[in-house]
Amino acid sequence: MDKQVRPSDDVEHDGPLLFGRVLDGQGGASPIGWEAAQHWRRGLGHEVLWLHFDRTVPGMQAWLEAHGISEPTAELLTSDDTRPRAFREGQTLVATLRGVNLNPGAEPEDMVSILVWSDGVRVFTLRRHSMQTTRELARDLDEGHGPRDAGGLITSLIERMIARMNHSIVDMNEAIDELELTPVEDDPSGTLARITAIRHNCLGLQRHMAPQHDALEAIRREAPPWFEDHDRREIAEAIDRLRRYLDDINISKESAVVLLDELRTITAARSERTNFLLTVVASIFLPLTFITGLIGMNVVGIPYASHPYSFWAIVAVCAAIALVQLWLFRRWKWL
Repeated sequence: MDKQVRPSDDVEHDGPLLFGRVLDGQGGASPIGWEAAQHWRRGLGHEVLWLHFDRTVPGMQAWLEAHGISEPTAELLTSDDTRPRAFREGQTLVATLRGVNLNPGAEPEDMVSILVWSDGVRVFTLRRHSMQTTRELARDLDEGHGPRDAGGLITSLIERMIARMNHSIVDMNEAIDELELTPVEDDPSGTLARITAIRHNCLGLQRHMAPQHDALEAIRREAPPWFEDHDRREIAEAIDRLRRYLDDINISKESAVVLLDELRTITAARSERTNFLLTVVASIFLPLTFITGLIGMNVVGIPYASHPYSFWAIVAVCAAIALVQLWLFRRWKWL
């Protein structure tokens, strides 16, 4: 076996291997490199080989086929079809899972996928984008408190991915709580942008998490015998947590819709008030404009055109009309 290699999710070594571990069955693991992994054979009865690959490296599919994986399955493991699913193929388990993308600059709904293949002795995981979950799992193994077998490794991977989903859901709930405590009229444009982002995140998470639920159900029901009963129970608990998270997402969506309706109501009321005031102003000036337009016609015969006080008389009439209109508008409760 190779000397200690720090777990990394960036390509540092020859070939497609990102990192490898040989589980000792006691919660610990020893690192294994690409060359040693090519010829690994199970020594002690409880050893399990875990290899984590970058599936975008050329030749990955051919390597999988050369190590006993059927062509259709190898093609699936290296394809871009990452919709969550799981199925049993003889004594092997194949699964496509998705987790929240916590890489810098990524949005919560930008899910990252990991493809899993295992025959109980070997566990191959393949990814395109960097994942924190696999790094943390490898670190736990290095520290001696990781999973003990293939079933435990897959279960731990699933539980960590679902736990990270919870972090994103909690963040969205906190954002909604903050919006509910903030007066919507203070910053309608900013509030609308935040509500839109929350709804977009909710829809993205729900779109990916719903089929993940079906994939986990398939693992619990159809996993081979080496996937032990306690692993199935833990998967069942993970399914229950995923259901609760889906319910939380639905609540978050409904809360966002309520906030959006409130914002629309306030915006519509503001617009209606503005239009009403403009209408009142136009109603006041309409008769005044008519009078000034009529008196101001440049034709012969305008009454009192030469009278020295005719201008002030017209101003007084217009002012009286405006005051009468204001009195009527207040009496009718228009103002």
